[in-house]
Amino acid sequence: MRSIHDPRYQDLIKRLIELRESKNVTQVELARRLKKPQSYVSKIEILERRIDVIELIDWLKVLNTNISNFFIFYDLSN
Repeated sequence: MRSIHDPRYQDLIKRLIELRESKNVTQVELARRLKKPQSYVSKIEILERRIDVIELIDWLKVLNTNISNFFIFYDLSN
């Protein structure tokens, strides 16, 4: 199974999308903050590209979210 098809990974991306939307940040704005093209954000959100740990930290940082707070209720056992 490819890692992007792992239900845990899909849930992680779903939560990242929900976080971005809850902050009223568009893909374009998030990409600008990350100094990346909008396609970078899009490919991660539609599961075409995998996000690594460093990128995840950067993503959460520009959305003003502490990584420990992001994972506090996250169940990795699914």
